[in-house]
Amino acid sequence: MQRKLRLRNRNDFNRIYRGGKSFANGQFVVYWSKRPQTEQFRMGVSVSKKLGNAVVRNRMRRVMKEIVRLNAPQISEHTDFIVIARKPAVKMKTKELERSMLHVLRKAGLLKPRR
Repeated sequence: MQRKLRLRNRNDFNRIYRGGKSFANGQFVVYWSKRPQTEQFRMGVSVSKKLGNAVVRNRMRRVMKEIVRLNAPQISEHTDFIVIARKPAVKMKTKELERSMLHVLRKAGLLKPRR
């Protein structure tokens, strides 16, 4: 995922947590808010220590970022969102995680309508 598409600033995370909307399924929670100043979407990732050791957490981060990178054309512009992984996601395969991630993004209204 490109560096300009990442949320890394604590102020941005706090703004989205406080003023944004949230949607969830069994594997992921998505907090999002509109941001007209940005051309594209920006994404932040949060993986708790409850999920496992550093190896497990970093793998989840990499997989989540890769799923978003591959599906970037489908994601709505002018939004900032944070994806939080839940415990059941650790045991899932990448294809299942992708299906679950797209489900929660669709539920949140962050995917562009299909043509």
